[in-house]
Amino acid sequence: MRRCLIILLSIVTSAGFSVYAQDQLPQTYCNPIDIDYTYMVYNSANNLSYRSGADPAVVEFRGEYYMFVTRSFGYWHSTDLVNWEFIKPAQWFFEGSNAPSAFNYKDSVIYFAGNPAGYGSILYSDDPKSGTWTPTASISKNIQDSEIFIDDDGRTYLYWGSSNVFPLKVKELNKNDRMLEVGEPQELIYLNEEEHGWERFGENNFHPTIKEGYMEGASMTKHNGKYYLQYAAPGTQFNVYADGAYVGDSPTGPFEYMKGNPISFKPGGFTNGAGHGITVKQTNNQYWHFGTTALASNAHWERRLCMYPTYFDNEDIMHSNTHYGDYPRYAPSHPTKAGQHNGWMLLSYKGKSTVSSSVLQIEKSTADDGEFDIEEMQEERTADGKILSKILTDENPKSYWVAEANDDKQWIEIEMQNVGMIYALQLNFHDHETGIYTRVEGLRHRYTIEASLDDTNWETIVDKSKSYKDTPNAYLPLSLPVKAKYVRYNNIEVPGNNFAMSEVRVFGLGEGKIPSSVKNFKISREADPRDAVMSWDAVKGAQGYNIRWGIAPDKLYHSWLVYDVNEHKVPSLDKGTGYYFTIEAFNENGISKSTKPVLVK
Repeated sequence: MRRCLIILLSIVTSAGFSVYAQDQLPQTYCNPIDIDYTYMVYNSANNLSYRSGADPAVVEFRGEYYMFVTRSFGYWHSTDLVNWEFIKPAQWFFEGSNAPSAFNYKDSVIYFAGNPAGYGSILYSDDPKSGTWTPTASISKNIQDSEIFIDDDGRTYLYWGSSNVFPLKVKELNKNDRMLEVGEPQELIYLNEEEHGWERFGENNFHPTIKEGYMEGASMTKHNGKYYLQYAAPGTQFNVYADGAYVGDSPTGPFEYMKGNPISFKPGGFTNGAGHGITVKQTNNQYWHFGTTALASNAHWERRLCMYPTYFDNEDIMHSNTHYGDYPRYAPSHPTKAGQHNGWMLLSYKGKSTVSSSVLQIEKSTADDGEFDIEEMQEERTADGKILSKILTDENPKSYWVAEANDDKQWIEIEMQNVGMIYALQLNFHDHETGIYTRVEGLRHRYTIEASLDDTNWETIVDKSKSYKDTPNAYLPLSLPVKAKYVRYNNIEVPGNNFAMSEVRVFGLGEGKIPSSVKNFKISREADPRDAVMSWDAVKGAQGYNIRWGIAPDKLYHSWLVYDVNEHKVPSLDKGTGYYFTIEAFNENGISKSTKPVLVK
């Protein structure tokens, strides 16, 4: 016992935490957001069964929070922006709401729009926790991907648009007369892919034939007297799905493209994409940007949600912190570091995974918006006959493994490359022919997780054997960190016909050295200045690298995390803008010192 306490003290103190108990450690969260995502009804005619959550609209109302999500047959409630409980309303859209909008008007009522048909009544409620809503006695048309915004003077606006041809538009509504339209709609902004690389359609902002990205997901934030009209591009199914902003002095413009765009961008790593969202102010005045991530494994519209802290700098440039955005982050309750990466690294990357059985292992990636690159893996076994599954620790959300059954005989064991202190785990379950096509109550994930130093003596570190919670992206911080080299998941019961998993992610701190700083970092703008190509010397012991860039050395707001490579192309820049680039190496032990920012004109 004394030896364990010494180990705990040395590791935990180095991370800046207390040594005693989890309730004294800062609360954390991890993207994708861990909620009970709904199975989608709109592809059920094709027998496609998968969960999805997209296009979040989050509002603070009387000190608590409500989150509305595309086609979820209800919405979620939270008191802390981390733990969410589903509310099934008394009346709702039969197909589920689509690209919803919500606005808190002076803590008196919440207004809501999101009819999947693109027209309908705007709803309102002064008691959203009860699930009771009332429709306005009028119909508004053309409100696909809508955003309701009520200014301080009470004037009400509806923004909308989802197209690769047409712009975002706005029309004024009369809040005091059934939300009837006032005046004529106005056109606001178009995409400009020829100038803005991040708006180009396709995975990694490239498509062989389609050249026009989609502009959608309008959202409005008022800050310091300025109006930030936010929009998503270039497509929800891509890793580069992002939100940008135009800024104006009135709700209807004119609007100017904000320098430093996009405001929310997460193209690399495990959880890709951070577009079509909303910016909400916490009760302590901290802003948060909720967005949509592209899972896109069963279908291109298979998505999840993410949350990042958002700021306005000394030039009023709006930006979100997405650095290491799918690693554990301090919760909104943290007094000084809310939403920032908390220092826990990935221990499980490329760990040796063995499984109880296997009927299918798929390695998958996005080719374009219509096809996947798919490779069915041939079964491999270890020398002692165990089935290998390399895709469970590859940091690819689209790849997955399927067991032969859904029972307590199925398991996954991971031998990590090195011993480390485990602080948290994330389980990303996969939907494989589940036969579930809408929201179903009573779904649950039941399992236990064990850890071991020697693959012989095992200790249970997570016990969900009697859980009644549905957690398709379960994030599991431990009550105390555990030193281990092996982790074993023991299945009991999960939704669907077969137990299937995309990724088991183990977070903590290794016992080795952090990587040295990157050397020989070279960057060049291409003939098309929207593209920058870079290379660097591989760093011994590094898992990967985090490339950061921005319009000034102290405004490196964008990043792209890559594994196992020492060259990369960033095709997401604005023409006519110079950028500063820096890079850092990382592994399970920590992050190297960043290189000095270099200006590339």
